[in-house]
Parts: sequence; structure tokens; C-alpha cells
Amino acid sequence: MKEVTFLNPQFFWLFALLPIAIVWYWFKRKTQAPTLKISSIQGFQSKPSLLAKLQPLLFALRLLALSALIVAMARPRTVDVSNRTKTTRGIDIVIAVDVSGSMLAKDLKPNRMEALKKVASKFVEERPNDRIGLVVYAAEAYTKTPVTSDKAVIQDAIRSIKYDNTLQDGTGIGMGLTTAVNRLKDSKAKSKVIILLTDGVNNAGFIEPETASDIAEQYGIKVYTIGIGTNGMAEFPYAIAPNGQFLFRMMQVEIDEKLMQNIAQKTGGKYFRATSNSKLQQIYNEINKLETTEIEELRFYDYDEKYRPLVLLAGALLLLEVGLRNTVFKSFI
Repeated sequence: MKEVTFLNPQFFWLFALLPIAIVWYWFKRKTQAPTLKISSIQGFQSKPSLLAKLQPLLFALRLLALSALIVAMARPRTVDVSNRTKTTRGIDIVIAVDVSGSMLAKDLKPNRMEALKKVASKFVEERPNDRIGLVVYAAEAYTKTPVTSDKAVIQDAIRSIKYDNTLQDGTGIGMGLTTAVNRLKDSKAKSKVIILLTDGVNNAGFIEPETASDIAEQYGIKVYTIGIGTNGMAEFPYAIAPNGQFLFRMMQVEIDEKLMQNIAQKTGGKYFRATSNSKLQQIYNEINKLETTEIEELRFYDYDEKYRPLVLLAGALLLLEVGLRNTVFKSFI
């Protein structure tokens, strides 16, 4: 239901005059009707007639008419507001995710990969006006979802990220970054961003990370790099048991932070280290704030005036009062 608003609410102060009118009528009620002086009322009915009792109804009709006019002068109306947004500075973003076996390490809960999926999904949800793509890489890389504005497709792609044998195991940071750059190099967006996440060192692929970062810089693509993993030891998968379950043991966490810092610095981005679930969330929140999208909002107001029925009601009440006063309640004097 639409909310009723009043354009001129100051007219409601006129209601303060109505009690004064009521008091005035109370004191003047006996002089409102014509009188006839006679020497004796013997033989006349002494009880007031029904019409005499109903005569204050005329004054009540006038008060109701005045009340309707006051409300009409206050200009009641309803408004239907519609918004239309126009993105004036769009951003194309590609999230490049390391899906090597080490992403199953349990230093983040329940493991690095699941923690990343949860945070990345929330990040996509908070970027409704940007186009986003998804690249996964291990020793090799491929585009899981090209840059698109369909957030449902991106969310499904993030949920489906898992470790499998599709890609040869290893960490090809240069491969992942190059594939992400290839998704953005022809983009017409005002700003192009890659969020590159890894938990290891570059040990696979035929494209060096430095070369990939040079290409990103050449195309004006900003790269935010994230190293995921605690400082020290963590539970890493090292073998697969006969039942298909991973076996874990404590191993040293090793991330090439210098390489990640150089990639971010060269492309105008920033390097982050995610050592816990909460830290990973904070990193994505910070990137979300750093890469803002300018939006122009157009708001349209459709007003529906409600004073006309009140004016008609006031007129009808006044006509009724005048009609009754000159017919039913008309005095013979």
C-alpha cells in the first residue's frame, strides 16, 4: 500500500479553530433559531420535538465539511518512486584461482579452496554493476567462465570449483595470469582488474609470471595478488589412500611473496596475505572498496493527488446542510 503524504501539512493547524467553533455554538445554540413570544404556552406540547433534538446535526455537517476542506488544503497524495541506475564507470574483473592440490590444505577452514569459494561468492554478490569472469589454473590454466554480467553463471562456476585431474598438478602462476589477461585485453571497460590468488611458488607452465605481468601492464590491467596460507606449518595433502581419501601431514607453508608483490606493484595493484578465513574476507572487502563503480541514479516520482474527493465530499455536506436547513428544519416563523 502506498503511503499518503501531505504537501501543505501546515493547514492542519486550522483544526485548532474547530473547538472554538464548538464552544461558540454551545453558548449561542438558544439564539440560533427564531423565537415567538406568547402570553402562555398552556395547551402546547412541552417536550422538545424530534427535529429539535436533531437540529445540532446541521452544525455537525458543517464541521465535517470544514474538516474535509482542511485536509484537502493540506494536499494529501501518494507517490510512486521508481529508480533507474546507469553505470557510468564499469569495471571488468577476472578472478584467477589456484586449484592445485595444495589448496586442500587445512590451515583455513574447512580448507583453503572452500574458504576461498565462500568469500569469492560474497564478493561477486556485492558487485552487481560489474562484469566478472573466472579462470582456474594449476600447472595449466583455462577459462571457466568468460567475463559476463550474469551473476548467476559466475556463482555457479565458483561453487563448482574443485580439485580434480582436469589440470596437471603444480602451480603455474604465469599461466593463470596470462589466461586472465587474455580475457580482459579486448575489454572496452574503463577499468580492468585481475584478482590473482595462489598458495605456492611458480613451479610449472611455460610462461613466466614476470612476462605475464608485463603483458598485463601493457594492456592497462591492474592485478591484485593474494597469497593464501598461514605463516609456518599447515596440514597438506601428500597422498591418496586406497579408499580415495586424501592423506594429510604437517608441512612448511611456502609462498613466493616477493614475486606476488612485484606483479602487483608493476601493474598498479596491491599484494595481500591471507593467513585465516577472516583475513581472506577482509582482503576481498578492501579490494571491493578500492575498486568502486560510479553509478548514476535517476529517480522518478509519480504523484497521485487525493484532495479532489475531499473537496467533493465537503461540497456535498454543505449542500446537505443547506437543503435540510431550508426544508426539514425550516422554521414557520
